[in-house]
Amino acid sequence: MVEGVEVDGSGVEVPEALRPLSWLIGHWVGVGTGQYPTIDDFRFGQEVVISTDGRPFLSYHSRSWLLDDAGERVRPLGTESGYWRPRPDNAIELTLAHPTGYAEIWVGTLEVTGLENATITGARATLHTDCVARTESAKDYSAGERLYGLVDGRLLWTFDMRAVGEPMTNHLAATLQPVEGRTEAS
Repeated sequence: MVEGVEVDGSGVEVPEALRPLSWLIGHWVGVGTGQYPTIDDFRFGQEVVISTDGRPFLSYHSRSWLLDDAGERVRPLGTESGYWRPRPDNAIELTLAHPTGYAEIWVGTLEVTGLENATITGARATLHTDCVARTESAKDYSAGERLYGLVDGRLLWTFDMRAVGEPMTNHLAATLQPVEGRTEAS
């Protein structure tokens, strides 16, 4: 490693523009809860992989599974892929695509809340949808708000949505731990 050059877990240099977002880079797994006025509450397992190939964006892929009371996988749930893009003045953009017929453009802000020895130890990304596009067969979903945070080395996130005639309401939240080594997807 070159002195003063930040690299991700695979040894790829993190571009200067991405360094405020570098706390997201990694392989994360954990458990979350889901709820919405129109469905039964549930628990889910999740795997998130966020990486860089050296260009000024982060690649993002998430997949989740319904969990039973014993914490065992029952069936696949959501999956989404996209890109995090830093913008000037701590602004961020996130593009996401879902196999259920959605594409979203998210905009928001980034705040670093902790820094120790030039390493980000606390951060928050607050996002809201700028655009939601859906296919004719996708269910009604018109807006969302997301919050991601780095707290005590864990990735915490929450997702509120406006869908199927309901006002903006919390739908998902999870706590993810960093994992070393290969992902199940690789």
